[in-house]
Amino acid sequence: MTKVTLNVNGETRTASVPPEMTLLRLLREEFGLTGAKLGCDVGDCGACTVIVDGKTVNSCLMLAPQADGRDVLTVEGLATMERLHPIQKAFEEKGSLQCGFCGPGVIMSAKALLDENPDPSVLEIRDALAGNLCRCTGYSKMIEAIQDVARGDNRQPVGESA
Repeated sequence: MTKVTLNVNGETRTASVPPEMTLLRLLREEFGLTGAKLGCDVGDCGACTVIVDGKTVNSCLMLAPQADGRDVLTVEGLATMERLHPIQKAFEEKGSLQCGFCGPGVIMSAKALLDENPDPSVLEIRDALAGNLCRCTGYSKMIEAIQDVARGDNRQPVGESA
C-alpha cells in the first residue's frame, strides 16, 4: 500500500491505496466523490476529467500516487447546496446537458479553459472540449453557455446577492 495525501477541493485528504489505483478510483471509492465518471477507462471520453494543479486530467489515466501532494479540483468543489458555480448555472440556463453523464467532465474542462483564458473564441472553446464526448447533445448549447460566462452573463453564483 502507498500513502497518498492530496488537497481535494480545498481539503487535505489522505488514503492508503494500492500503487496501481487510479486517481478516479481514489476519488470515487475512497473519498466518495462520484462526480467524475468512469466512461471509457482509456482517456478518450473525458467523463473522468478533473483539474490537477490547474490543468485538466483524465483521472482514469493518472495513478493515485502521482497525485500525492497536488491540488485536485472535482465538480463537487465548484458548488455548494446553496449556490451553483457560474458555469453550472449557465449550463442549466442553456439546457446544455441532457443525461448529465458527461456534464461534470465538460464543466471541469470549461472551468480550466476560463481560468486560463477568460475570453476564449469559439475555436478555443471547441478545442478545450475536444476531449469530452457527449452522445446526447450537440455541443452548441455548451459553447453558448461557456460564452455567456466569458461575457460575464453568469459571473455571480446563484444564491448570492449583488
